[in-house]
Order: sequence, then structure tokens, then C-alpha cells
Amino acid sequence: MGRAVTVATCALNQWALDFDGNLERVLRSIEIAKSKGARYRLGPELEICGYGCSDHYYESDTLLHSFQVLAKLLESPVTQDIICDVGMPVMHRNVRYNCRVIFLNKNILLIRPKITLANAGNYRELRWFTPWNKARHVEEYFLPRIVQEVTGQETVPFGDAVLATKDTCLGAEICEELWAPNSPHIEMGLDGVEIFTNSSGSHHVLRKAHTRVDLVNSATAKNGGIYILANQKGCDGDRLYYDGCAMISVNGDTVAQGSQFSLDDVEVLVATLDLEDVRSYRAEISSRNLAASKVCPYPRVKVNFALSCSDDVAVPTCMPIQWRHHSPEEEICLGPACWLWDYLRRSKQAGFLLPLSGGIDSSATACIVYSMCHQVCLAVKNGNAEVLADARKIVNDETYVPEDPREFCRRIFTTCYMASENSSQDTCNRAKLLAEQIGSYHINLNIDVAVKAIVGIFSMVTGRSPRFSVYGGSSRENLALQNVQARIRMVLAYLFAQLTLWTRGMPGGLLVLGSANVDESLRGYLTKYDCSSADINPIGGISKTDLKNFIQYCIENFQLTSLRSIMSAPPTAELEPLVDGQLSQTDEADMGMTYAELSVYGKLRKIAKAGPYSMFCKLISIWKEICTPREYRSINHRVDSKSLWLYRWYYSRICQW
Repeated sequence: MGRAVTVATCALNQWALDFDGNLERVLRSIEIAKSKGARYRLGPELEICGYGCSDHYYESDTLLHSFQVLAKLLESPVTQDIICDVGMPVMHRNVRYNCRVIFLNKNILLIRPKITLANAGNYRELRWFTPWNKARHVEEYFLPRIVQEVTGQETVPFGDAVLATKDTCLGAEICEELWAPNSPHIEMGLDGVEIFTNSSGSHHVLRKAHTRVDLVNSATAKNGGIYILANQKGCDGDRLYYDGCAMISVNGDTVAQGSQFSLDDVEVLVATLDLEDVRSYRAEISSRNLAASKVCPYPRVKVNFALSCSDDVAVPTCMPIQWRHHSPEEEICLGPACWLWDYLRRSKQAGFLLPLSGGIDSSATACIVYSMCHQVCLAVKNGNAEVLADARKIVNDETYVPEDPREFCRRIFTTCYMASENSSQDTCNRAKLLAEQIGSYHINLNIDVAVKAIVGIFSMVTGRSPRFSVYGGSSRENLALQNVQARIRMVLAYLFAQLTLWTRGMPGGLLVLGSANVDESLRGYLTKYDCSSADINPIGGISKTDLKNFIQYCIENFQLTSLRSIMSAPPTAELEPLVDGQLSQTDEADMGMTYAELSVYGKLRKIAKAGPYSMFCKLISIWKEICTPREYRSINHRVDSKSLWLYRWYYSRICQW
């Protein structure tokens, strides 16, 4: 009786609608899995077409090309003698489903549609797909002719079923189903399924990996079993970065861990596991066995194939390991850097341009690009041929080898300090020193001529000349004069991004990077169409507090000593006139609150989904040691002036005590 099963999962960097490239990466992962002895291979969600196809899912071409890729997989000798589990969209009876297609030796065993669709936050699956609402029900699916010609099958099972091999039973989940309160693995485990699989398209969020790992381990901790998770990795053409973390868990313990951040397009994880560990674990859980005796059985698709060998007594099996989590600072350093690399190589541009102000936000963005250069050099050093080929295309040199991050940074990264009469020498020096330490090609320019020209046009037309408030102007005049400076910087950023390399005799253009953090965006503390209006903003989902911790991380790990003065300087937009050569404007004074307070507001509004009244009630408790309800009310008015009347109404009733 076989007991040691060898299974494989993977993290693939699939591109939306890159059918040829996606096919090559799927085949490579299967080949690696087979070479390591695996008899089952699991891939990410919708790996054949790529997860981020958006409204292209509506197009019949997407379905057609997906089946063409499936036909090539079926007829490839690489896919023989291993159960392959791939993801693709399938239309059944004129309804589009997000499916797993499981096949073995040119025969499709089961098409399993997704039951619970992700439709919150960044996910909109209900826009393109329909959930399969027929629990434990299987129908006939008529295969297209291009697949029939390969398999010889006219119809295959389609629906909510499990696979019964000679030695075990497998059941599939798809991404969101693991996160649902009524996950299918619960009922499947009670019905005797021993191996659960999950193909995911799960994106990176700071500190999210802990939750994902806990969910996988807890899925088998109470019910026993083997849990295999595959995930998409990289940027497949949208705003999101998918962070891999393929893993295998047994009876609540992790036995195999994949990388969270990597420039490798294909990563395969293989583990050999003992089925008897699952059976003995379940045998002593009496509550589980009582529930199992009453469970409604799943339809079983019989498979004349075993995941184990008959003589496997001496085969070593994997032991539990401790999951190694990245710190939030490491996540900021690695995640956005990998995303930037994917975005750069797929855009076919020659690098990035960043307006570098000498403040924390733009400096953090610069450090992320520098981290990307580190990752590229490390990948090339480790023999990653794809990264080397991409780097050579970007710098337009077929013999180039990136070895020094600073040297590579100078080739692909341009920073630009855009001074005005309101800028201090301190911020200019800080920007210049940071650029020198990371190696970027740095430009210093002054925007005063352009600002005066724009304001001059206004004065010529209207006969009025706006003034800053320090010179007697109104708040409207003051804000307008600040916004002109900020918006001119955006225009200049795009001009220099398009033509800087031309002036240096180099081909291509640059992507403009933004540097607006999530707290300021939630607060509304920004100028429309200023330097935050860029091609991409790598820190757009990161709070100021986390960015400060990241800056400290860069000081310690990259030895960027110039960041110390940036950390200690008060954040300022430098859009109002200096007083005796010194700053007269700070961000916190403009906002009417500190960044620490703003971070608390951001978490309450965005994460806790608290409105004005709920925020008030929570902060009475959170800040009871540092301010009174009346002081909090004063601060809170500055968060959202539109809600002022609400605060007054609530305050009059709550704070009478």
C-alpha cells in the first residue's frame, strides 16, 4: 500500500493575454515538478490567460486562445504521467466560469468552476464570472473540437466534485474559497478528501502574508489533511503585485515555503508527504469523525493513477518548518521593487524619472528603485538568464552585465530636483547627496521662470496679481500660487522623462514615478496634477509611519547615510516663501495634525471603515491619555470639513458629560 505522495506547487509570473509566454512557463513548471519526482502539479489561478485580463474576459478570443493553450498542454510529452491542474476561463451553457482544468495523459478528468468569487477591494470577479452555485453537482461539458482532437473525449465532468486516485482523494479550492467562512475544504475533509489544493491570484498587502499562512495551516489543523497552495507572482499588467508564497502544509504545520519576493519567473515547490500522518491525525478527533458520519458525499471522479509508489517504505518525507516572515520594512523594500522591475520590462521603457524633493516620500521612492537595482544584480549573479536578457534590452546593450547596483541605477534612474525661490538649500543638498549615494543621474533645475510666465499670463488677462498670504494675499491667492508651482513640476517631469535620454545620446524614454503616501491621499493633502500625478506611484498604498521605518531600514541595510538628515527634517512642501532663508511652511501645520495622528485616522477610515461618529467614539478611548474629547473634536474638524456639522451634532449629545 503506497503512503508517500510527492506533490508540486508553483508560483508563476504570468502576463495577462501573453498566451505563448504563459504556456512556456506552465510547461517549464511541470517539467521541473516531474524532474523532482512529483506526480501532481498545481498552478496559480487563471494561469493560462493571466489573472489580470479585466474586460478582455468578455472577448471570445480569450476563451479561444485559452483552449488552444490547453490543447498544446494536453499533447505535450512534458505533461504525461503527472496530474496537471491548470487555471483558465471556461464558458459552460453560455455562462463564463473561473475554472480549474485537471488532466492526466491527454484526458481531462474534471473541470471545476469557482464557487466563491472575490469581489471586494481590488477584485471584481463578479463582473466577468459567475459562481458555481450547484453544490456537489456535476454536469456534462462538451469540449471544443480543438481539444476533442487531442483527448478523444466529447464530454467531460463539469462541477463540484473531487478526484479519487488509487491511493488518496483530492479536492480543489480556488483562491477566495480559502478566505470564505464556509470554505469547501471543511466539508471535503469530512467526506474523506485528504489533499486540498488552492490556486490563487492573491496580491501583496503589507502584513497580509501572516493571514494567508495562518489560513492555510488552520485549514488542516482542526480536520487534518494536506494543503497545497499555488499563487501568481509579479505584476501581470495592472496596479497589483502578486507575491507568490507558494506553500504546502500538513495537519496544521508548514512543510514547504516558497519565496514571497523574487525576480524568478518560475518557482516550483515539491514535497513528499505521508498519507498515514493524515489518517492517524484524523483518527483521534472524535468530533470530526461524528460530523463525518453525517456529511453529504461529493461526487467522485475515479482516476486510474497513484500519487505514491507501491514500495515506498524507505522514502523520506518532509518535516515541519518554521515559516520565515519578512518584516514590514523588508516587504516595502522588496515588494514594490519587484513590481517596478516587472512594470519597467513590460513597458519597454528605458528607466524611471523621479522628482526628488529631499523629503521622506520621494526619498523612499528613490530607495525602492535602488532596491530594485540590488535585486536585479543579485538575480543576474545567481544565474537568472531572463533578468539578464531584460536588463540588456532596457539599457540597449547586448553585452551588458549588471553587477554594481549604483552603476545600474545610473543607467536606468534619473532624479530631478526642481527648485523654486521658495526652496531651501537644505533640501537641495539632501536630494543631491542621496542621488550620489544611490548612483542616479541627477539634475538640478529652477522652475521660477516658468512660474512667473504662468502667473504673468493671468495678470495680463485679468489685471490682477495674486500674492502669498505672507505678503497680504488671501487664502485663495496663496493656494493658487502654491498649486501653480506643483503643477509646473509635473509638466516638467514628463518633458524631462521623454527627452533626457535623447540629450544623453541614449534611446528610449522614462517612466515618471510619483511619491504620494496613502495617508495624505486619504486626507486630501495633495495638489491635483502635481508630482503625485505620475505613471506609477510605488508608495501609494503605504503610510507615512511605515515609510519612516523603511527609511531607517535603508540607513542600516544600504548604508545610505544621507537619509539621516532627511529623517530628522520637518516634512514640508516648500511652496510658500521662506522667512529669512528659513522654512515658514510645514506639512503638519498645513494639515492641522501630526503624521502620527493622520496615520491613526487613516487606519480608522480605511481599514476599520469608521465614519465620523464611529471615529469620535473610538478615539475617545484611544486618546484618553493624551487629549480630552473637546481637543479631539478640534483636531477632527480639520480632517473633513464637509462632516463638520455631524461632529457638532454628535458632540453636543456625547460630550455633555
